[in-house]
Amino acid sequence: MGTGGRDGLPAGRRPWRLLLDQVRPHRRMLLLGGALSLVGSAAGLSMPLLAKRVIDAFGTGAQLVGPVLGLSVAVLVGALISAGGRFLLERMGENIVLASRRTLVDRMLRLRVADVDRLKPGDLLSRVSSDTTLLRAVCTESLAGLVGAAFMFLGAVVMMALMDGLLLLVTLAVVAAVALMGTTIAPRIRKASLQAQVALGEMGSTLDRALQAFRTVKASGAEGREIAAVGEAAAVARDRGVTAAAWTSVAGIGAWMSIQLAFLAVLGVGGARVASGAMAISSLIAFLLYLFYLVSPIGQLIQSITQIQNGLAAITRIQEITELPTEPAAEPAAAGSHDPVGVAFDGVVFRYGDDRPVVHDDVSFEVSAGGMTALVGPSGAGKSTVFGLIERFYEPQAGTIAIGGRDVRDWPLGELRAALGYVEQDAPVLAGTFQENLVFGAPEATDEEIARALARTRLDDLVARLPEGLETPVGHRGILLSGGERQRVAIARALLRRPRLLLLDEATSQLDAVNEMRLREVVAEVARETTVLVIAHRLSTVTGADRIIVMEAGRVRASGTHHELVDADELYRELAATQFLVGS
Repeated sequence: MGTGGRDGLPAGRRPWRLLLDQVRPHRRMLLLGGALSLVGSAAGLSMPLLAKRVIDAFGTGAQLVGPVLGLSVAVLVGALISAGGRFLLERMGENIVLASRRTLVDRMLRLRVADVDRLKPGDLLSRVSSDTTLLRAVCTESLAGLVGAAFMFLGAVVMMALMDGLLLLVTLAVVAAVALMGTTIAPRIRKASLQAQVALGEMGSTLDRALQAFRTVKASGAEGREIAAVGEAAAVARDRGVTAAAWTSVAGIGAWMSIQLAFLAVLGVGGARVASGAMAISSLIAFLLYLFYLVSPIGQLIQSITQIQNGLAAITRIQEITELPTEPAAEPAAAGSHDPVGVAFDGVVFRYGDDRPVVHDDVSFEVSAGGMTALVGPSGAGKSTVFGLIERFYEPQAGTIAIGGRDVRDWPLGELRAALGYVEQDAPVLAGTFQENLVFGAPEATDEEIARALARTRLDDLVARLPEGLETPVGHRGILLSGGERQRVAIARALLRRPRLLLLDEATSQLDAVNEMRLREVVAEVARETTVLVIAHRLSTVTGADRIIVMEAGRVRASGTHHELVDADELYRELAATQFLVGS
């Protein structure tokens, strides 16, 4: 684990090593594709010599068929072999992108909830999509192109040395100046590329925020402000992209200028040598052809170095996610007991971060196995955090939490969560069909079990009215369902898991009075089979609870039945009075 980096993300290993780790599983295809590219390059290197033979044949009046045929075959064979090598490298690049995306998504979905809380969804999506796409260019055009260009460059230099050493020295002197410039520009390209990709992730996060609250944006008349915010983020991404493009252009112009200067120098020196009879005109032409052959490999080298810098920046961002700690492996739990379990908090202290206030301050309480227990209290009392700690979304800084008399840290994570049914406060529904949402937590549920869960949550009438029944799509985030329907779907989904402990966070907040009464009956029925722990602001849903725990400012202040608390606790009596459950 690194020491820490931007936004609290870990500082990873050297990007070059990370890049090689991505390529290593595909090294055979890389070697094969690279070898074919080298063979194609070798065919290209023969063309100036073959062209020299054609010129010499013109000068001597010899037969042209052989030289021209040889030149044509070299062109055709070189093109075909290079195309085959290119295809293999492109395929390898796609495989690397696929493997990288699978690894990244696997890692993201196994991250701790606390880490995901402080990351931005739009930035995470950017890392999976655009950052991984950059790896393809790096692993195809860049690494293989770098090898091919280096071979072409060295091959051309060797052939030029055999033809005229003096002209080669003139050429290398100019090229060396460009290489020196490139060593200073490459780090700047990488830095600018990293900043551009970070800005792109920020833009995605800004847009994601607006889309997640699309109806609120429209209802608030905030379209203009959100468009401006996304536009501002896009402008920052553009500016940083322009900076990266500027440095890339400087590198490209330098390469082009070096060839032009080398051409002028060789033309001057070589022309003088031809005039003095020290060099044949055909040799000068072949040398100049090799010089122009350097244009492609030098350009490829510059492009490859630029793309590699982009790729190193991308892989740095990818590695920031893959080096974050994950939850313990949660293997699917085997079928086991469905007997209800109790809960015990003993001296629990918890805060969401070292710089955040304490949410739980020495919280202690017990919930007996079976029956219904309610958590009530004002907003910010720490009620929902109880559920997050039970599910092990977070770890307390002090104290212990036991489920069924067993410390939650001793439970295998898969077994623990298989024993729990959890209905979140906003009752999320996923895009897909009605049935897919119902069986999301229990894919093995039978038709009879589904029908029973629908009947218990009063959803059977709704399903009967849907145009495609259980196969009806519910829209993005269940937008085609009402708030109350989404809550009932979430409860049915939890019931299908046959939990030993059912956690209901404000499960009736969006229900009308009739459906609330019906759901109270369902909860009471379920409580005869399992342990139900309910968080409620609407006290009418929990007045019949076996026990009510009152929380305030991160502490437990009282517990008892509804009637006991009305008599004994001032805060509970006040809450009940404001909801007309007792006289004021």
